[in-house]
Amino acid sequence: MAGQEVKIAGWVHEIRDIGKIMFLLVRDRTGIAQVIAKRGVTDAGIMESMSLPKESVIMVKGVIKANPESKKGFEIIPFEVKNLNPLKETMPFEVTGKVPADIDVRLNNRQIDIRREETTAIFNIQSTILESFRNTLIKEGFNEIRTPVLVKEATEGGSDLFSVDYFGTNAYLAQSPQIYKQLAVIGGLDRVFVITPVFRAEKSNTTFHLNEITQMDIEMGFADYNDAIHMLKHVSQNILEEVKKQNPKDLELLGVEIKNTKIHELTYSDAVKKLNEKGHPMEFGKDFSRADEEAIHNFFGDLVLIKEFPTAVRAFYSMPSEENPEFCHSYDLIYKGLEISSGAQRIHDPSMLADALKKRGEDPEKFSFYINSFKQGAPPHAGWSIGLERLTMKLTNMSNIRECALFPRDRTRLVP
Repeated sequence: MAGQEVKIAGWVHEIRDIGKIMFLLVRDRTGIAQVIAKRGVTDAGIMESMSLPKESVIMVKGVIKANPESKKGFEIIPFEVKNLNPLKETMPFEVTGKVPADIDVRLNNRQIDIRREETTAIFNIQSTILESFRNTLIKEGFNEIRTPVLVKEATEGGSDLFSVDYFGTNAYLAQSPQIYKQLAVIGGLDRVFVITPVFRAEKSNTTFHLNEITQMDIEMGFADYNDAIHMLKHVSQNILEEVKKQNPKDLELLGVEIKNTKIHELTYSDAVKKLNEKGHPMEFGKDFSRADEEAIHNFFGDLVLIKEFPTAVRAFYSMPSEENPEFCHSYDLIYKGLEISSGAQRIHDPSMLADALKKRGEDPEKFSFYINSFKQGAPPHAGWSIGLERLTMKLTNMSNIRECALFPRDRTRLVP
């Protein structure tokens, strides 16, 4: 393109004036371009128009000049620089990162924080995750569906719900698309996936919990838990391979290397046994704690799929094992020491569902709509969910999940 006229637009990332030469670095989400002007050569009016505060939003017209010493191998000689909207306020923090800013300051000014190259890289990667998830499943014959976020009853049981006044009737924000995925399969759609926000009214302040998250869910009809596990492994590995392929510069900027996408698979019983053998004590019959998940990562690798959990620690609708009903056909995928996915083969027999609820001290009548939907020809089915923000957090090596939600919602944050 040497010698060609171009027009670029973006934000002023940096200005360096070293006497005879002025460098203007213009940034957008694709990277940084260098504009260069020389006193005595470049028009004085152009030189003056280049003297702008950082983060001014500008348009530059100029001519491409090859320069092997430039990072991109070229620079732009300007003949027009236009300030598209002069700044009315000073920036709340230094976007270049030369002066570190507290995460709360950055999140309070998220529209500015997104301009940081590191933040842009995170959401470039998250976009690839979503694209790969969707494309992989479409190729496997899945239909994308939409499920409601306003519901009459708790979709997973429990009390961690946000209530909403719905025309004088009490409603809730959905904790999960679980029921609706199953109803779609019972309705004959067979293979469905959904990308949806879900809401948990948990009063936690951890670095790996949010109160609004995005779930990437599937449900497969005429399938057992082995079919669903196969699809979970296939989708997860495809996501990592696509990020490696499409986002090498983003990964490099964040200092991330995706080395191995092999998934280590073992049963819950084997996992507990091996943890204890390796010096990490864990009581059999308990669910994995954060410390246990970290130990699993240390001992077994980045990607670990654990299956056949004790029935008592899983959701009531998890299908018990035919060989030993004390265990069920459920599974978790742990990535870099954090559970990013959970799933199970579902109980599709209504009487078995009612019995499962009674064993947990629940009244089946409170779940009558759910149970009754299985009385009209419900096929065997299984599914799972991946937490988008958790996967992004671990893939990008972030230490706080709030970095991986564009506009995070936690106990104290409702803006911006």
